[in-house]
Amino acid sequence: MTGWRVREPGPIRARPLAQFTMPVPEPGPDELLVRVRVCGVCRTDLHVAEGDLPVHRPSVVPGHEVVGEVVAWGDRVGGDFGLGDRVGIGWLRGTCGRCRYCLRGDENLCPESRYTGWDEDGGYTEYAVVPAAFAHRLPDGYLDEELAPLLCAGIIGYRALQRAELPEGGRLGIYGFGGSAHLAAQVALARGAEVHVMTRGERARKLALELGVASVQGATDSPPVALDSAILFAPVGTLVPPAMGALDRGGTLAVAGIHLTDIPRLGYQAHLFEERTLRSVTANTRQDAREFLEFAGKHRLLVTANAYTLDEADRALTDLKEGRVVGAAVLIAG
Repeated sequence: MTGWRVREPGPIRARPLAQFTMPVPEPGPDELLVRVRVCGVCRTDLHVAEGDLPVHRPSVVPGHEVVGEVVAWGDRVGGDFGLGDRVGIGWLRGTCGRCRYCLRGDENLCPESRYTGWDEDGGYTEYAVVPAAFAHRLPDGYLDEELAPLLCAGIIGYRALQRAELPEGGRLGIYGFGGSAHLAAQVALARGAEVHVMTRGERARKLALELGVASVQGATDSPPVALDSAILFAPVGTLVPPAMGALDRGGTLAVAGIHLTDIPRLGYQAHLFEERTLRSVTANTRQDAREFLEFAGKHRLLVTANAYTLDEADRALTDLKEGRVVGAAVLIAG
């Protein structure tokens, strides 16, 4: 099979990815072997390729928004999956199941958690393996290229929305409007929220308006109303102070990314007083995934997917880095 590995982390212009050819992997006793049909291109892949995240697996195959079909499985896998079943592989791919975080339902905080495309090879290739317990059933009514972004961008956006504690009918601010944001906005709108978008790209602003948000403005501009909640999707720490300043009393800002540049100094009176809250989002649980994918099955989401061939993975990451991707990018593997 062919695919892409992170040869040596570095700036995307230095081409840190390299193509490879290797045998199709064998599934372990508890794993599924999946023929990759589509793999989403996530900003986390960019952080892995550029070295913003520490190396967990040298020469890792990136990609954790995988839609494919089951072609084989290990001898300890039960009868939940059959040949040809369409399944999804997401970011979270393993936890210990024994620690206090796992036992209380916070498996995303497990110290032994493992991740697709970081700890183990991911989907920038033709075949991938995944523990059967962490494979996802996918909703009907979507094309493969529409489903792929749901498996991280959608799930993380959903968890970020939960962490932002948006009240019913509340006013939500979204900072940055890429793959995850354009899905989270639709979930919030379906729940009756009033959504305001702050982003730099004209095409992204146009997409936001087409989806039905109440207003769009520049990334550092103030929204027209005080916000009950906000989510920061852009990995830009300098946006934290204006986002916190835009919150109404008791408001919450959730930072959705796995990586963020340094946050400037926050003022207590200007940014935190009156019980404003700043919180992070760390990965997701399988329960988050189940809830979101069930929601997507009941509410048809518009997924803006920009398609690239598998051979164009480095170009897709470059376009993502340079802000040329509106919505999400996906690699068509077969």
